[in-house]
Amino acid sequence: MLMSLGLARTGRWLLNSRVVSALAVPHGVDRYLGLVNPLWSTHEVRAVVVDVAHHTADSVTITLRPNGNWAGAQAGQYVRLAVEIDGARRTRCFSVASSAHRADGLIEITTKVNPAGAVSRYLKQHARPGLRMVLSPAEGEFTLPARVPERLLLISGGSGITPVMSILRTLIDQRYPGRITFLHYARTPADVIYRAELAALAAARPRLTLVNVYTRSPGASRFSGERLGQVAPDYAKALTYVCGPAPLLEAVAGLWRAEGIADRLMIERFTLVSPVVDTENAVGTVRFTRSGVSARNDGRTVLEQAEAAGLRPEHGCRMGICHTCVALKTIGSVRDVRNDVISAEPDERIQLCVTAPCGDVELDL
Repeated sequence: MLMSLGLARTGRWLLNSRVVSALAVPHGVDRYLGLVNPLWSTHEVRAVVVDVAHHTADSVTITLRPNGNWAGAQAGQYVRLAVEIDGARRTRCFSVASSAHRADGLIEITTKVNPAGAVSRYLKQHARPGLRMVLSPAEGEFTLPARVPERLLLISGGSGITPVMSILRTLIDQRYPGRITFLHYARTPADVIYRAELAALAAARPRLTLVNVYTRSPGASRFSGERLGQVAPDYAKALTYVCGPAPLLEAVAGLWRAEGIADRLMIERFTLVSPVVDTENAVGTVRFTRSGVSARNDGRTVLEQAEAAGLRPEHGCRMGICHTCVALKTIGSVRDVRNDVISAEPDERIQLCVTAPCGDVELDL
């Protein structure tokens, strides 16, 4: 075993050497490795689908076998997944749903299908064992602390169950001795992605309380402090993780702020809160120099204005996470819509999806 590890390290060192890189010009070493084995790469995390499941009508769960460049993920983290669709690489962010301690090293990703989304629709319709894709290293801070307290509250809604499911599975694999309340919101029982598994876990573990709220059932209510007090009366003492639709996140965060316990709340957002677009005071012209296209600045993000002008920049999450839409701004000032920070540096790389022009701006697009 030690000899094989040594040979693997030696081989990686040789493949990354300047001599081999020079010989592989112009395509690079990975291009030739891929001809031998599509999963081989000197640096990319490449993965192949080994299983596909459809737990609900509008979701797909894929299980991936990554290559040796995968360094693992903490419970609750996400990856940027890239797949080739119609000859173009498309990238989106997906939470890892599997346990951080999964023994076989496989990765599970579940997504709810967005009817307007290219990647989720493609995975729902075309994901099969053997499909290959590229992953980023795991990212995100929606993770467990080094010392997990004795009381946890997990709240999720819809597809927001995925990172919370990773946390629950990890805690079970760690034989976590504390108490867990899992509160999940879905439209109907058929919309709960991990319904059977959750029921089995709760039945086998007295210290795990599972509560499903079906919002389309007669008399069902949305999240409220009163409802929470019924299912988790000591929630103020718990470390809480919540992921789901924006209204759920806002309701939970508002209650925690009101009770002065916001420091015990971890939130994972799947979407960026839409910035206010100041169309009345927007000035200047946005010039896409490579394309020879110009448009009056209307206050929206650069990505939105580029698309309105007929351009199709590569993009992914549209919320500033995946960095797929990074491009060079050569001249002008731009505002980060997430924090209103303005930058006027020339020749800087910006994220088109979370950046709005401030006056005249030129971009290498």
